[in-house]
Amino acid sequence: MAIEVFWGSGSPFAWRVLLALEHKRLPYVSHLLQFSKQEHKSPQMLALNPRGRVPVLKDGDYVCFESLAILYYLDQKYPEPPIFGHTPEEGGTIMRVICEYTAYIEPNVTRIARAVFMDQGRTDLQGDEITAAMHAVASEARTIEGRLSKSAWIVGDDYSAVDMVIFPGIQLLRRALERPEAAALASRFLPVEVNYPALGRWLGRVAAQPGYERTYPPHWRAA
Repeated sequence: MAIEVFWGSGSPFAWRVLLALEHKRLPYVSHLLQFSKQEHKSPQMLALNPRGRVPVLKDGDYVCFESLAILYYLDQKYPEPPIFGHTPEEGGTIMRVICEYTAYIEPNVTRIARAVFMDQGRTDLQGDEITAAMHAVASEARTIEGRLSKSAWIVGDDYSAVDMVIFPGIQLLRRALERPEAAALASRFLPVEVNYPALGRWLGRVAAQPGYERTYPPHWRAA
């Protein structure tokens, strides 16, 4: 029975799972849910995930939600190619960098994206909170830039779960900062290829992975 994945366009958490499925070349049935119609809160979805959030993965009778848990499950169930490293040490480093990202970068990316996309009519994107978030992201991006200046991938010599976790967040940040109202904020980060050249090259490498086009948020194409 094929894997089923329930996801929403533009969700960086769902995007991680799609990248992993494509990298592992696993056949899957895609269920694209419409956030605007609250399809992720439907009785069918609440039966799979009582929190009413995506992504949700169903593999036979087994249901898994929370994106990092799904990545871990996929690597345990379908270990080739591995996405959590080839050794315990490499796996530990991958998990550490993921934890650093989720603790220190992701909340700030979310704060900036919410201010741009969801706070309709907001004109002050230079407030203390948003400015501090942008400074924090820029500082952490320099750390990632340092890693990528020494290696093609964030940890080790291979594309891994940490690349899959961080890539969608960076893409969401870029999309937010490209909005006209975010122009002042954007100068601290964009263009990525100028401010963070190794990071820019890494974004291109991820986008060149087989199956990447199937993971790209469809509503971003239409915008």
